[in-house]
Amino acid sequence: MKVVGLDLSGSIKKGSGICFIDSKTIETVILYSDEEILDKIRIFKAELVAIDAPLSLPKGRKSLEDRNGPHLRECDRELLRKRIKFFPLTLGPMRKLTERGINLKRVLEQMDFKVIEVYPGGAQDIWGLPRKSKSLEGLRIGLKKVGLKGDFSRMSHDELDAVTAALVGLLYLIGECEEYGDRSEGTIVMPKSGSLEVLRRLFLEGNFFR
Repeated sequence: MKVVGLDLSGSIKKGSGICFIDSKTIETVILYSDEEILDKIRIFKAELVAIDAPLSLPKGRKSLEDRNGPHLRECDRELLRKRIKFFPLTLGPMRKLTERGINLKRVLEQMDFKVIEVYPGGAQDIWGLPRKSKSLEGLRIGLKKVGLKGDFSRMSHDELDAVTAALVGLLYLIGECEEYGDRSEGTIVMPKSGSLEVLRRLFLEGNFFR
């Protein structure tokens, strides 16, 4: 299984963290332009791309500029019900991120990649790991314990969120995730409780990847 996790930024001036998982080895890098990101994913030939960015608009909203449209999707409401904090996609800088995410998803799907929306901060909450804003070192240690081979010590906060996104992508492929929301509107893929331990055990047994 080859999975990409992308912690997308709202601007090409601010780097996006991207993680590539192949077997038990991970590679992370900071990329800037959409062209760089697309080229790297194309060369890697991933089975799945997990993107940390809103990839759809709420039903009834014509565009991000629509002042009268709804601000939340059903998947966003599900996050609220579970008391997982997030920024609405119509809030300030989130608009540019949403626009960029939707465009990247469209291009990737045209390239025949499977694309899912993920939320690393929420996944970290479910796993009992600190978010990067609370303890970067704690997040680094928690993710390293999964058993992946990589230099976690040098990873930036964007790269650690990209690792989280990629791990959620792996869990999605083995049925250890839930989809919040309505597929006709757009869903967020979130890991099941205890799923990080499932990954750790599978990596330890060495029979996870074909």
